[in-house]
Amino acid sequence: MTTQVDPDFYIDMDESPRTSQRMKIRKRDKIQKLLRPIKPSVEVQQMIHQNDSQKSFQFTYKAARFEEGWLLDSLGYFYEQHWITDVLRKVKVGKEASLYLCLGGAAVPEKLVAAKIYRPTKLRSLKNDQLYRLGRDVLDEDGKSIVDLGMLKAHKKRSTYGEQIRHQSWIAYEAKALETLHCVEADVPQVFEMDANGILMSYIGDEQQGAATLNTVMLETEEAPSLFERILYNIELMLANGIVHGDLSAYNILYWDGKITLIDFPQVVSPVSNPLAYRIFKRDVQRVCDYFSTQGVKSTPNLLADDLWHKYGYKMVPDVHPKFLDEGNSRDRKMWEEQKSR
Repeated sequence: MTTQVDPDFYIDMDESPRTSQRMKIRKRDKIQKLLRPIKPSVEVQQMIHQNDSQKSFQFTYKAARFEEGWLLDSLGYFYEQHWITDVLRKVKVGKEASLYLCLGGAAVPEKLVAAKIYRPTKLRSLKNDQLYRLGRDVLDEDGKSIVDLGMLKAHKKRSTYGEQIRHQSWIAYEAKALETLHCVEADVPQVFEMDANGILMSYIGDEQQGAATLNTVMLETEEAPSLFERILYNIELMLANGIVHGDLSAYNILYWDGKITLIDFPQVVSPVSNPLAYRIFKRDVQRVCDYFSTQGVKSTPNLLADDLWHKYGYKMVPDVHPKFLDEGNSRDRKMWEEQKSR
């Protein structure tokens, strides 16, 4: 059976006061629903409340007021870029920098990382760094040679800006050397990031203590010879990659779980361009041999140094690049003539 609907039925419904009221209520509920704030997910809430600015960086380590400000300036970039989330404690104070144990952030694969932060030049123990800078290019914050004449002029004049460039170049040489040596599997820390005042690298040690420097360790009789050979291997590996450490000794070698790690590379010199490179290299070898002689390992440091140096074809007194010579100086002109005649 088919039911016939009166055509005026819908018109009557639309005009009904009850229907009109219902429609108003539905429209109101719909608008309120649209205006009702949506509760974000837990993940979104965390992103909303997360503040990665340097001003929000608070760390566990209780630093003095000056040190705290210095750390905020030096580590703020690492924090903002999620390389670290906290500074736990100071591990070591060196001649020119301090090492801090940090909690790694999302950008780094390690739970614990080390931040090496350089002190201002006037507060460093190492003042005479010029002999290490001989024959070195000036590097920028990316480890590339600076060619801008204005920057090089400021560097040479040692203006305030020039001192900043010198400072950055010093740090860049350490980071670059570590990256080069880590790539050839030398026993050095891995660099994660570098900033204007420090380097973030892998940490050697555990949460309770950092690795000891070799000068504080009395080795077991059976392990001393193998560790000595391992260090000589690293010295040769550096030389093969055009690097002389420049300040190698038991003070700059870490010992942890029976293994060694070489550290502190800002003063690296080139065996090709630094005229004092062989003397510096020979001193490195001598210092290592001196320590191991106290551990019962006999060696001939002068012969070791000579053999390694000649193995890679380096000259005892390398040629000096013309850019480091002054044509108006008679001694420099004579040196240049001698070099050309070789």
